[in-house]
Amino acid sequence: MKKSFWLFGAGFVLVFCLDQWIKYLILTGFRYQSEMLSIILVYNRGVAFSMLSFLGDFLKYLQIFLVILMWFLLVRQREFFVRNDYAFGMIFGGGCSNILDRFIHGGVVDYVYWHYGFEFAVFNFADVMIDVGVGILILKMLLSKTK
Repeated sequence: MKKSFWLFGAGFVLVFCLDQWIKYLILTGFRYQSEMLSIILVYNRGVAFSMLSFLGDFLKYLQIFLVILMWFLLVRQREFFVRNDYAFGMIFGGGCSNILDRFIHGGVVDYVYWHYGFEFAVFNFADVMIDVGVGILILKMLLSKTK
């Protein structure tokens, strides 16, 4: 279990710090424009696709409550946590980084805007790491069922 907490912590710190560093670059003026994607600055006051933005400041407290609840439930499921420690580190690191943005900037700092072939929502590194972590969990579950 000790090794799993270290792997979780390493994933958490790596994703959290890298995301905050990238956001710092964006907040200090880094921009990029191409035919496929743009690096722009957008503050998302909701969750995915700005849903739940009507909750205002209550949203960040709701998210903190949900993170604490999920951590509590996850630690109680030791075997599941141990099998997926690094994926949970990525998910929690990205989620906590986005919550920190809500307290510091009033919304999540988003910056990647895909617009080649179709226009997609603006997102950030933390969002990608959350998706990758969830993808790893799903893939591992699907592969374990085939055995």
